[in-house]
Amino acid sequence: MLALDPSFLAVQALSGLSSASSLFITACGLTIVFGVTRIVNFAHGSLYMIGAYTAATLVPRLLELSFGPVTFWAGILASALIVGLIGVIVEVLLLRRIYGAPELFQLLATFGVVLVVQDLVVQIFGPEDILGPRAPGLRAPVEILGRRFPSYELVLIAAGPIVLGLVWLLLRRTRFGVLVRAATQDRDMVASLGVNQAMLFTGTMFLGAFLAGLGGALQIPRVSAHAGMDLSIIAEAFVVTVVGGMGSVPGAFLAALIIGQLQAFGILIFPKSTLVVVFLLMAVVLAIRPYGFFGRTEVIGGSHAVGIASRKPLPGGGTVLLAVVAGLACLPLLADTYLLKVATEILIFALFAFSLQLLIGVGGVVSFGHAAFFGLGAYGAALTVKWFGLSMEAALPAGLALAALGAGLIGAFVVRLSGIYLAMMTLAAAQILYAVAFQWVEVTGGDNGIVGVWPASWAGGPVSYYFLTAALTVVAVLILKQIIDAPFGYALRAARDSEARAEAIGLKIRQQRWLAFMIAGAAAGLAGGLYAFSRGSVDPSLLGISTSVDALTMLLLGGIQTVMGPLVGAAVLHALRDWIMPLTSLWRLMLGLSIIAMVLIFPRGLVGTVRDWWETRE
Repeated sequence: MLALDPSFLAVQALSGLSSASSLFITACGLTIVFGVTRIVNFAHGSLYMIGAYTAATLVPRLLELSFGPVTFWAGILASALIVGLIGVIVEVLLLRRIYGAPELFQLLATFGVVLVVQDLVVQIFGPEDILGPRAPGLRAPVEILGRRFPSYELVLIAAGPIVLGLVWLLLRRTRFGVLVRAATQDRDMVASLGVNQAMLFTGTMFLGAFLAGLGGALQIPRVSAHAGMDLSIIAEAFVVTVVGGMGSVPGAFLAALIIGQLQAFGILIFPKSTLVVVFLLMAVVLAIRPYGFFGRTEVIGGSHAVGIASRKPLPGGGTVLLAVVAGLACLPLLADTYLLKVATEILIFALFAFSLQLLIGVGGVVSFGHAAFFGLGAYGAALTVKWFGLSMEAALPAGLALAALGAGLIGAFVVRLSGIYLAMMTLAAAQILYAVAFQWVEVTGGDNGIVGVWPASWAGGPVSYYFLTAALTVVAVLILKQIIDAPFGYALRAARDSEARAEAIGLKIRQQRWLAFMIAGAAAGLAGGLYAFSRGSVDPSLLGISTSVDALTMLLLGGIQTVMGPLVGAAVLHALRDWIMPLTSLWRLMLGLSIIAMVLIFPRGLVGTVRDWWETRE
């Protein structure tokens, strides 16, 4: 058999090592940046993409002047240096201004950078893929046990250990490296010793961006530079960073080696596992070692948690609620069919974001995979209609129940973790479900999804379905609001603010958070079911990373410290999309700049900033 041929196995193993080496170089920069700045940098993949585009454009022009290996590798390093300088610009102009903001707002700002870069790359380099030149002297393949293997891949295999060694020397033999290691262990102590943190952070960002650019530049002889390669690499880079242990460079190297081999051989054993094997590895590792191979406890929350505070509400809350309900009831009198459709989607996603508020704003439990429950609700409702032939009235509760069940199962594993490890475990769960929905064609329809999911006849019109959505959303939000203000909600706040004190007074933190997961999952499932009937179909994208990012964006734009924040955030994000996208082809650029501006101007979200302004007047 081919799979048992020693020569084939050797070549496959070498391919895995080549992929692992490339992945490590990129993930190493992300690991170092997080270790020092504690920023979950979504824009790291964008820097990787810029490195690939820069090298694919710069290296051929340099080779025209002087053809040879030295010129080629000088172009690769020059491209990485350019990306390093771009990283410094991003740090000085944006990140330095929000280091004092909650970590999730920093994440939102880097997501804005991702959107900006996606459009800028197309405008600068063009919409077509750019294939870089082959490395001089490495064009001919070599024979290994009678099989041909690209010689450039052997260079990449060596590049990973070389970068590991150089980074090790930098961190162990230089003053900058000592400060980086010290900041990774205790950033506050480094600041108290008088170290210039601004310069340290800038230098760290340069190093991280340089490594991201180097990882991208090294790819040009293998793959073409194309828009979208940022998102394809960032998920795997996050997995490497988390599995290895946040801030651990040796851990990232080990994780990259394992992932490379899993990808090389997993496709042979389980051909349909290509979309899920990386996230399955992360889920298994975090279930056994909650902080990765060599990681230490990193908590987004704890004593620095930022969420809904235990303070009296602003005056006139009841009047505002009545005004909102009245406005929703009167909207069909003023709106056309399109505006009603948009309003229906805003209400659905407001409920989706509000369900996430229970986890993050109240419980301090950060979820990067909340789309799992939204998608389960949508698929549960769609499958109830398709396979059982039941009506919408039965399908919506079925979707809610499936989402609650899924949240209970996922939450049982997730509540053992904390901080970024918990967040990444939720992402792994969502990606596993995404892979199942994408590849289980017989049940889910694969990438085509399930179509023909229409509401009951009495709710088939845009006005009637809008009223149904508005009624269910208002009721669900009010129930969640009661839960937030109940003793259960205050128990979640206590665990968020200080786990040690909460445990000391007898609170069962894991049990409370597990129950919160089920409640939030059920609410997200209801939103997913409503979305399925509003659109008439479901597909795997509902379980994708972009859907989870949308929920986080809506929550953070509105304000994580307020109850009304996610509702306002949903309206603002949809308004931005509906106003900007039709006006220009550069809608990602405009949306990204809008998000960055809101983070800088409203560091506590729109509602949070207004609330702080109101309280300062009293």
